[in-house]
Amino acid sequence: MSSIEELKSLATQVRRDVLRMVHAVNSGHPGGSLGCTDFFVALFNVIMDHDPKNFTMDGVGQDIFFLSNGHLSPVWYSVLAHSGYFPIKELCTFRKLNSRLQGHPATAEHLPGIRIASGSLGQGLSVGIGAAIAKKLNKDDKLVYTLHGDGELQEGQIWEAAMFASAKKIDNLISTIDYNGKQIDGPTEKINSLGNLKLKFSAFDWDVLEMNGNDIEEVIQTLKIAKAHTGKGKPVVIIMKTEMGFGVDFMMGTHKWHGVAPNDEQLAKALAQLPETIGDY
Repeated sequence: MSSIEELKSLATQVRRDVLRMVHAVNSGHPGGSLGCTDFFVALFNVIMDHDPKNFTMDGVGQDIFFLSNGHLSPVWYSVLAHSGYFPIKELCTFRKLNSRLQGHPATAEHLPGIRIASGSLGQGLSVGIGAAIAKKLNKDDKLVYTLHGDGELQEGQIWEAAMFASAKKIDNLISTIDYNGKQIDGPTEKINSLGNLKLKFSAFDWDVLEMNGNDIEEVIQTLKIAKAHTGKGKPVVIIMKTEMGFGVDFMMGTHKWHGVAPNDEQLAKALAQLPETIGDY
């Protein structure tokens, strides 16, 4: 396991990757990717039991992860590459023609690490539950992880799946909500208020945890607690408070960087706040 300082260094490099990837093609979603960087780094480098060199679509004998809010692909691609799923230099092909790194994750390109196409929001929890049931049927004791946006919770399918998961005691599932309070059109409270998510998931009979998603030490600690809560008859959800655009001062505190790439000047300003650590691709 990497030290906290090594993980923080990797998180800084991943944030640089995200910014450079979306800038290069003037397309992509930097805001949520920057906000969830610490979560991805912790999950893939400390928490999950997975083998990048022996990736299989069924994930038998390994923990598996599904990104439901697929527009966060830049951060996921970067972390997958740094974990050894594919060459880091391939990040420079992001969103380009014939690239395996599509704007939203896709399976047709056979990119290691990707098990479902996730562009349409609201579907990832259902998929995660299906995978968790398959593991139970196969007597596979590994876990299933999913990540969702808070705006995504405005999709009705999420709550149908949440009801099913508790009713069927899907207790090998850990779902995390990126609760940054922002979506593409503005604050979630103004678009379609989510209310009290902790009370809602509790009412659906989930085991609910909360954490600061921009503190990597707290992320690791909470994910470890979540793992300890599995196998006890309830699905587990983590409400993860994050700041969209975290790490770049002018991208924080607004929804405007949800799906907008920085220009040359903005990129330079952003990268100056994120010193190169491991080395740019």
